Amino acid sequence: MHSTHALPSSTCQGQPILRILLGANIARQHQEVIINGAAKEIGRAAVLAVTRARGMEVAGAVDSHLIGHDIGTVCDMEEPLEIPIINDLTMVLGSISQSKETGVVVDFTDPVTVYDNVKQATAFGMRSVVYVPRIKPETVSALSALCEKASMGCLVAPTLSIGSILLQQAAISASFHYRNVEIVETKATPNDLPSTDASQIASNLSNLGQLYNREDISTDVKARGQVLGEDGVRVHSLVLPGLPSSTTVYFSGAGDVFSVKHDITNVQCLMPGLILAIRKVVRLKNLVYGLEKFL
Repeated sequence: MHSTHALPSSTCQGQPILRILLGANIARQHQEVIINGAAKEIGRAAVLAVTRARGMEVAGAVDSHLIGHDIGTVCDMEEPLEIPIINDLTMVLGSISQSKETGVVVDFTDPVTVYDNVKQATAFGMRSVVYVPRIKPETVSALSALCEKASMGCLVAPTLSIGSILLQQAAISASFHYRNVEIVETKATPNDLPSTDASQIASNLSNLGQLYNREDISTDVKARGQVLGEDGVRVHSLVLPGLPSSTTVYFSGAGDVFSVKHDITNVQCLMPGLILAIRKVVRLKNLVYGLEKFL
């Protein structure tokens, strides 16, 4: 005689409880995102990325350009989002209906306004993701104090490119094995040279206590590139229209050359990092500098 064991059955009483739990979980994960700098190329890409991301939606668009235009139309979406671009962050913060636990403001503005922007977002109980190149260290310090006092999360990201971060990490690892290093970057336009990425790599390498290029530390020959930091790291910037943005770090030792390279073809490369930042920042109670903290 064989014994039988009854399998747990799915009862009608359990199903509503399951639906409630699932619904609560979905509600917790739902994030409403305001894009500040929405009319910029990176802002438009961010609108599309957030719209396509699971559990996220664009709740507001702020910019001083294309005011009144629907951000969905500006982004060439199939249907308008019925979200007009407004040149007033406070108005957008005050008008949207969202959960303070998951609301995020993405800031693509400029170093002059970023502190006030984060301060306003914090006052409304919203976290911030800041991608503003050339932000000053004193601004980051002030933002850190603000977020610490308010117990509010903020991510300041020198780069949102995961590939760029991996390049930086590889360069740091290699720096312990080589004593000669040069950074070569290519850009299509002569704006902001050396680039934020090249400057960040040079800064990272200069903070490791190594001394590079000891046999060639002279700064008299301009063709040898710009030395960044105090440890001899040189950066060479090439500008040729049509070239993709590229950063290569060359290391050399006795009979050995090692190089790591990262190419950027368009702004889409920043979107995976942005979505990761939006998901992670809601868990923070203070300021974090650098997306690499989440990788």
